[in-house]
Amino acid sequence: MRLLHTMLRVGDLQRSIDFYTRILGMKVLRQSENTEYKYTLAFVGYGPESENSVLELTYNWGVEKYEMGTAYGHIALEVDNVAEACERIRQAGGKVTREAGPVKGGTTVIAFVEDPDGYKVELIEKHA
Repeated sequence: MRLLHTMLRVGDLQRSIDFYTRILGMKVLRQSENTEYKYTLAFVGYGPESENSVLELTYNWGVEKYEMGTAYGHIALEVDNVAEACERIRQAGGKVTREAGPVKGGTTVIAFVEDPDGYKVELIEKHA
């Protein structure tokens, strides 16, 4: 078995695609519409689905906002340098919600950013 994708419901598909591609550097791998059930899917990621886990961005037509609830935590991305990644994200218009620094009770350097729908994305610095 392997993890294929994580699905996120989004309120504005183009806004979300822009965030995940332009700000976080992913690529749109495929996109499809279902006119009968009124939704559009966009799969984004850092490499082919055959080799990588990806995000499925689901836009249910006419739904602009979702409640986050208390169960969702975050998506985690490995980066070479968390502080530099935060600065690039900020310069590109992204929202940094926790600046780069060690995780509480540890030494791993992390930060958090937020996508346009409020989903948290953790940045974890790659160990040498």
